[in-house]
Formats: sequence, structure tokens, C-alpha cells
Amino acid sequence: MVIVTTIRREVLTLPTAELGPDNPLPPLRPLDEVHRIDDRDREDLPRDMARQVGYEPLRSLLPTRVRDGYDRERTPRRIDALVIENDRLRATVLPALGGRIASLVHKPTDRELLYRNPVLQPANFALNGAWFSGGIEWNIGATGHTTLSCAPLHAARVPAPDGGEMLRLWEWERLRDLPFQVDLWLPDGSDFLHVGVRVRNPHERPAPVYWWSNIAVPEERRVLAPADEAWHFGYERRLRRVPVPSYDGVDRTYPLNSPFAADYFYELPEARRRWIAALDGEGHGLVQTSTDVLRGRKLFVWGTGSGGRRWQEWLTEPGTGGYCEIQAGLARTQLEHVRLDPESEVSWLEAYGPLDAPAEGEWPTVVGDAEARLEAVLPRADVDAAYAAWKPYADTEPGEILATGSGWGALEVLRTDWKLPGTPFEESMLGEDQQPWVHLLRSGVLPEPRRVRPPGETLVAPHWRDMLETAHATPLTEYHLGIAQWHAGDRAQAVRSWERALELAPSLWPLLRCLAVADQEAGNHERAADRYHEAFADLCHERRDAGERWTAATAALGREAVEALLRVRRTADARAVWDMLHPGTRERGRFLLLQAELLLAEGRRDDAWAVFDDGFEVADLREGAESIGRLWARLTDEPLPARYDFRMRPQTP
Repeated sequence: MVIVTTIRREVLTLPTAELGPDNPLPPLRPLDEVHRIDDRDREDLPRDMARQVGYEPLRSLLPTRVRDGYDRERTPRRIDALVIENDRLRATVLPALGGRIASLVHKPTDRELLYRNPVLQPANFALNGAWFSGGIEWNIGATGHTTLSCAPLHAARVPAPDGGEMLRLWEWERLRDLPFQVDLWLPDGSDFLHVGVRVRNPHERPAPVYWWSNIAVPEERRVLAPADEAWHFGYERRLRRVPVPSYDGVDRTYPLNSPFAADYFYELPEARRRWIAALDGEGHGLVQTSTDVLRGRKLFVWGTGSGGRRWQEWLTEPGTGGYCEIQAGLARTQLEHVRLDPESEVSWLEAYGPLDAPAEGEWPTVVGDAEARLEAVLPRADVDAAYAAWKPYADTEPGEILATGSGWGALEVLRTDWKLPGTPFEESMLGEDQQPWVHLLRSGVLPEPRRVRPPGETLVAPHWRDMLETAHATPLTEYHLGIAQWHAGDRAQAVRSWERALELAPSLWPLLRCLAVADQEAGNHERAADRYHEAFADLCHERRDAGERWTAATAALGREAVEALLRVRRTADARAVWDMLHPGTRERGRFLLLQAELLLAEGRRDDAWAVFDDGFEVADLREGAESIGRLWARLTDEPLPARYDFRMRPQTP
């Protein structure tokens, strides 16, 4: 047999907004996550679902950093891609952007099976900020879009089960401290991209696992899945069981029939094949199927309301088509996390390809016909057989390295000497961010930086916290130890660590900011404002230049300081902080919104109105955020202009 599958490098040129620097301030506040359900809904859930909804929900973004340095100025930029192709399909993968499959083309019909975004515009949808829409993304970690949405993964060639080549992607997920891999291959002559996924727990303790494969498709589709019921979740944070396809007299399997953004988690019968499809009016589209471990299936719609349409425009070029998402996950819903036993793993196989079947008609008939057509082109038994054939290859060591991810996995393997066949985390992968922690591991001392600069990345897992507790108590060690203690829930001890460090620290502002957050969380907003004011003055005295790191630190701390000072009505101090921000920072949309709030607090209503009238765009506006609308309502009774309307739920009095 002649193997015709190829893997090659390619460069895409897309209008792209730069990611910019990460926020250097550790995310100490509780997670701002919209996907939490009302407690009154928990009593009506199936027992296993209720248990998993309550199992280890994520409460902190630590040790990751918030990615909020991007803007909305797009210019053509070159993006490295890897293309895996046979005579039937061509998949384009972006290894530096979470391993996203940006395009999946069926060559015989020249059809793009996915929603392919013509631009790369970060927006605040990932757990840690930057995310972009389109293609197929791999979500691991916790409820929400992965922190790796805009991060590089390791990639390499690996032998495939049929004698050809696979493209392996792998990385270390830091929120849950788990390694994972995604193997992509195209069997010779196949119309289906095969994807083998494995998540491992090398620890001696159980770990919560979350996985959802998220597939963007054009929204002018009908979405089919073998279910007669679904769990509906909207931005009102209510979870309720609804019939499929219709409820309230409307067929919700057509994405454009829903007025507001919503999730529909399909209740698939236990013995039924796992699949979901999105077909156009002529019956053409994409189908995704898997082995039974990947239990859940979901439809996400933006809705036809003004807020949903605004988000659609926000994520791409105006005038381009909208999209919806069909998804597949380990649990019924994305509100759940699954227990992974110590020193164990979970794995499955997914398949993506074209499907031709009638989309119009009565639900049982349409679903039955689509399932029969799927069985004809890719039998369920063949998916199970492909999984069995892939499993022995999951441990195969990679060949040619095609892309490089982070060094965090290499640091953990250096610490533990774990053996993780198939996903090497070698010492050569260690980078600048890991070097202080390598020094701590080898010498028991966390080194002080050679020059004054914002603190580097921190680690919070119990083993690193233990090392920090026994290390020489330098100010930098106490700073990182306090963050680890805060993450562990020992807030009083964290405050003591930060206060001890203040006595000798050459740089006060990082510690003062941590103490200010602690004051806010304790309800002491006056003292928090004092500390923020002092911290920002110290930062401005200490900063050495207008380089990226210092500018990012000044912007992040300045924003928090102004907000804290406004909260206690210290408008003069807030204005003083504002005036010390870099001019370029003050022109960013997030800060123009903050300026309008400051002007209103100063009693300058007309000037605040003028900020809106001149126009601004908050690049990192959070999914579900309503801050613009609330400020507008304080200024006027007029309707919120469409350009500022990002509301994702029905308006209540």
C-alpha cells in the first residue's frame, strides 16, 4: 500500500492583532467565570451530574497569567501552520495558537467544513483572557476556553497506525498540572480526520479533568444529534432540561432561531452512538463522532439579539458570516469536571469529516437518516477499531520536532523524573521563565533578579509551596510564597509573608498590590485604596524605561488603583494616578471607559458623555460583561448604542 498522507509546513498571512504582553500582576481574585449555575437548579440534576458539577470547580487562575495586552489594530502577519493532507482532506493546524485546526477542506467537493475566520482577533473569552474564534480548538483544564487558546504547543511527526505519519501536539496544562496529547492522522483514502486524545494524571492524588473539543461551523445550519432532550444554559445562569428540537414553540436546532446566546447540552441515550452534525439547507456539512468515552455533545448559539450580533462582528470582519459551535466533551455539560484517578489516564478517538444527509424534516426521521448515513461512510465499529489501533502508538516517541511549546512540563519532569512515553518534556525545553525555579529545585534558593524589573512567573502547587517555605526567606521568596499560600486558601499566612517581605524588599509595589487585593477581599476598601495609591507611586518611581514589561505593569496596576480609589470616592487621587499613566495607555479603549467613569465621578457628566460620543473599543471586554451598559445608564436614559451593546441575556427590570 502506498501511503499518500503528508505533513508539511506552511505560512498563513492573516489580518492579525498582536497579543502583546501578559499582565504581570498575579491573578489573586476569585475566578470571574460566567458558567456557574444557580444553586436552586442543583437539586433537580441527575445524581452523577450533580456530583460532577460540585467536583473541584476552578476557583483561581493561578499559576497562569492573564493575557490582556492585545488590541484591535489588525495588520497582515505571517502565522506558522502545519498542514496534514491526503487525497481527500486537508487540515491546517496552528501549533503556536493552542494547536487550533483553522481549516478542514474536503478536497473532492472543495468544501470548507469549518467556520474559517478570515482574521485573527483576540478577545476576552479564554479563562485567562485572549482567545479567538473559528476552527477546532482543544479545551482542557476547567470550565471555559483553555488558558492555552493563544499559547504554543509542542508538535512533531510520529508514526501512524497505518504506516503513515501522524501530527502529535502535546503540552502541560498548568491549572490542573496534567500533561495531554492530541494525535492527528488521515488514513489513506479516508474522508475522516482521526484524532487520538490522551490526558494523563501522573500524580499520587486524583485530579479533576475537563475536556471539550469545540468546532466552529457557519450558523446557517441545522444541528443534529441523537437526543430528544437537552440541558439549556443561558447567561441568566439557569440550567434546565428542555425538549429537542423545539421548546416554547420554536425549533432550536436552527441556530438563528434563538434570540439570545445559549448552550444546549444534548442528553444522549447511554447506548447510542456519540455524534453531532451541522448541515446546510442542501444537506451538506460536517459530522463529528467519537468513541463512547467522549460522552457529551453541545450546541452554542450567539442568538439574533443585538448583543449576540455585536459579538459576532467583534470577533471577525464586519460583513462576514456568523458562526455557531458544536462541541464534544467528557461530561454531559461544561459545568462538570470528571475525576481522574492517581497514576492513570483517559483517552479516546474522534473523527471529523463531511456528511451528506437531509437536514429538513421531522426530527426522528432526520436524525435517523443522518445516523444511517454516518454508519455507511464511517461505521461505529471502525471508529472503535481505529482507537484500538492507535493506542499502542500513543507511546511512540516523536520524530522530527515541528514546533515548540512551553518549558513548564520539562520543569515538572525534572522535579519528579516522571516517565511519560510519547510526550517528552526534556530539559532542553526549559526557558527563561523556568530558570529561577530550576535554581530553587537544585539549590533550595530562589535567586534574586540581576536587575530591577517586574516579578516573573510564580508557581503555587503544594510541592513548590513546600520548597518556598524551606528556602532562604528573601523578599522575592516571601512574595512567591505568599501567592502560593493565598492560592491554597491560607490568606492570613499569605498576608504575613507579604508583610515580612516589605521590611527588606527593594521593590515594594508588587507586595503592596498583593496586600491591597487581600484588603479588598476582606472588605477593607479604604486601606486597599491607600495601598494601591502607595504601590502605584512606588512603581512610577522604580520603573526604568517605557519598555513592554514596565508599560504592562504600569497599565495593570494603574487600572486597579484607579478602580480602587473610585470605589471609596477618592477622585483626586484617582485623577493623579490617571495622569501618571503612559499617554499610549490612556488611549486604549479599556482606559477610555475608565476615564469616562472617572469624569462622571468628578461631576463632569458632559465630558464623560463626550468619551462615548467620540467612540472607543474595549479590546479585552469580558464575555458576559455589562460594564459599558451600566455606565451608559448612569449617563442617560437613551437606548444603548449598537456599537456598545454586548449584552448576552434578556434584559430584566
